[in-house]
Amino acid sequence: MNLDQQIEILINNAPQDGTTPQVVKAIAPGLKLLAQQLQHPGYYILQTLDQSWVVQPFINVDQPHIKKRVIYAFSNLEDALSYGNADSKSQIVAVPLPVTHILFQMVVLEMPDSLCFFETPNNFQSATEIKRSEIQELVQVYLKDYQQRCQSKSRKIPPHIA
Repeated sequence: MNLDQQIEILINNAPQDGTTPQVVKAIAPGLKLLAQQLQHPGYYILQTLDQSWVVQPFINVDQPHIKKRVIYAFSNLEDALSYGNADSKSQIVAVPLPVTHILFQMVVLEMPDSLCFFETPNNFQSATEIKRSEIQELVQVYLKDYQQRCQSKSRKIPPHIA
């Protein structure tokens, strides 16, 4: 599924409350821009049986004082399963998700600091990190533009229409 199809699904699955689909459509170019920086149209995310995403602590060995909470996204099922089953006591499943949907979740989730995308199979040493703050800043740019367009449209309506 290409990025445009993924965005269309996000818009169609948004709550039909008169506003949310338009907001998702407004931020879609930002999500697509981020997704284009990654190598795959979809990734596997580790989830618990209650469908919560597995958030993992990350400590940089070069900077041990900096601690993050991250969600790992794997380019293939085998890597996700091998990483997720490192602790055989946990009941974790790997779920395939479109990349734009993963990025969109970072707009609404509050916990993780970053997403780490493992682009190369069998390589857990190198990942593409996208910080939650970067996603939120980009989304804010598109939301501001959307709000300005909405305000300019509302000004064009004569005030005495009845």
